[in-house]
Amino acid sequence: MTFCTPSCLGYPVSIFFIVVNEFCERFSYYGMKAVLVLYFKYFIGWDNDLSTTIYHTFVALCYLTPILGAIIADSWLGKFKTIVYLSIVYTIGQVIMAISAIHDITDTNRDGTPDNMTFHTAMSMLGLILIALGTGGIKPCVAAFGGDQFEEHQEKQRSTFFSIFYLSINAGSLLSTLITPILRAQECGIYSKQSCFPLAFGVPAALMVVALIVFIAGHNMYIMESPKGNILLQVMKCIGFAIRNRFNHRSKQHPKREHWMDWAEEKYDVKMVLKVLFLYIPLPMFWALFDQQGSRWTLQATTMDGNFGAFIIQPDQMQIVNPILIVIMVPILDSAVYPLIKKCGLNFTPLRRMTVGMLLAALAFVAAALLQIQIDRTVPNFPSSSQTQVKFLNLENTPVPVVVEGQEPFVVPGFNVSSHNGTSNSIKQFLKENNKWVTGCLLNYGTMENKENFQILQSLLFYTDLISDVSFPRASFTIVNEEGQTCHYILQLGFGSSYTVLIPNTFTFGESNIKAIQDINPNDIHMAWQVIQYFLMTCGEVVFSVTGLDFSYSQAPSNMKSVLQAGWLLTVAVGNIIVLIVAEAGSLPEQWAEYVLFACLLVAVSIIFAVMAYFYTYMDPAEIEAKFMELEPDDKKRKELEMMTKDNLAYVNNETSNNTDVKQTKI
Repeated sequence: MTFCTPSCLGYPVSIFFIVVNEFCERFSYYGMKAVLVLYFKYFIGWDNDLSTTIYHTFVALCYLTPILGAIIADSWLGKFKTIVYLSIVYTIGQVIMAISAIHDITDTNRDGTPDNMTFHTAMSMLGLILIALGTGGIKPCVAAFGGDQFEEHQEKQRSTFFSIFYLSINAGSLLSTLITPILRAQECGIYSKQSCFPLAFGVPAALMVVALIVFIAGHNMYIMESPKGNILLQVMKCIGFAIRNRFNHRSKQHPKREHWMDWAEEKYDVKMVLKVLFLYIPLPMFWALFDQQGSRWTLQATTMDGNFGAFIIQPDQMQIVNPILIVIMVPILDSAVYPLIKKCGLNFTPLRRMTVGMLLAALAFVAAALLQIQIDRTVPNFPSSSQTQVKFLNLENTPVPVVVEGQEPFVVPGFNVSSHNGTSNSIKQFLKENNKWVTGCLLNYGTMENKENFQILQSLLFYTDLISDVSFPRASFTIVNEEGQTCHYILQLGFGSSYTVLIPNTFTFGESNIKAIQDINPNDIHMAWQVIQYFLMTCGEVVFSVTGLDFSYSQAPSNMKSVLQAGWLLTVAVGNIIVLIVAEAGSLPEQWAEYVLFACLLVAVSIIFAVMAYFYTYMDPAEIEAKFMELEPDDKKRKELEMMTKDNLAYVNNETSNNTDVKQTKI
């Protein structure tokens, strides 16, 4: 069939809609994903391990559903309808995520905390499932649909399109990773102001709506090919046929074949594809480390100082280092590093490059472990779920002796009324665990004859949590009395710090007698130190991922490339499953030890992969294309006849040999 499509500068106009769609969709996905782990920790209230587990479960699902999308597109709906229908599901999921983050929906007492967290959790899980179905389902379709818009003589234009397509992916990722953390750091709410997760999720949802509208707008310009059957299903049938055929010919009268997939060559011939898929087995371990940039590394950044002087970096913004370095490192490696290695006479094959990429990722986690050790030295030990913390505060000017069961008596000094800030010596903290005082505190507000002042003091005594410190490096509030007088109080907060702010019963307007006590020191380790591990990981990604995709495509015929694409995406899913298993097990008490564990596992897997690569034989693409070319019906019959003849001859020879053996025995 001949298609006539509008063109501009030799390119189909339809690809404009596809590229814009991809940019908006990637902005939507990476923008939502950038703030997801912080949403779990600070909005839903999960700990680091559970937040990491759910995060990687979601990412794994996003890379499992492409198989479903490919089957639907190739066997049933076609690429266009699959993209449209699943994009609608995708958009609904993003909208539900934005709604789930609105704390005012269930905040009936208007204290800034949702009263029905089950509702928000259920809504967010539903939204993530729909997003995973949508983004994963369209993943194998969009790029292929763009390639369908070109005619056979437009190979150069098609190659340029894929470069622009890849650029749109990175542009969407970079901008969303920069913008959505800024949106998340804003304060929003109807009754109380909180971190603006609804806006951080709402903007990606809006971009997904735009992506859907733009894609549908180009409907009349697209070349749409009818479904031709799913090659992945054919490969699965091929494997099943080989196993069944081998079982049916298991007797000794049938000659052995070089490879077990040779038992399927009467109907199929995909042995070389399976050899490439066999090399994929160790690859998930790389993705297990790589995708922790959005979980463990982001959580690590929350315990660091993001103040760069001229600007402040949010923890979830540090992920932007990866796409920036990709844009820098890809041309450097292609134009300088690889040619230099070639001039040195080193045979830096694709599989060797991938091995080096895996080792670089392991080094990135070693760097993360070393950084975590330094962070642990500065971060205080917080109470566990089985502990209760009590704080003793003395607002009197004179010291107060205190006796706590199981502890030595101590004295809490009084506050100096003329001093603006209290000191840590005015606070004693203890923890109670299993009904036994390990460390603990009592509260003594001094002589409170005026109950009204006592209530004001209680309401204005607060602790700033980590997300507040991360998002808002200062705290402010206003005191208003019955006469309309106001007092504005602003406290500069360091990243990760915690303060107790006290208003004594002697408070008077016009005097600065509010007390601010620093409970936890600000983060001392600067976020810039994470650039080292991001640099190593990005170098590993470029060497591993880009090379791996190119290697896979060069080693398979055109009608099998979708199988390898599905296999490649499956390795990403399995890698994320590995992370959630380790995170859920939670057997390692220290985070740096978990980083070292992942690094050691990847080094071990790299060695295994290097051995597998050593025994791999590279094939010429043209030769493979000819080898795997689909046979004509007459050729199939001829080949089946040849195989039957071989089996019959083998049977006759076997019987002849047996008869000879019998005769010799009789003699």
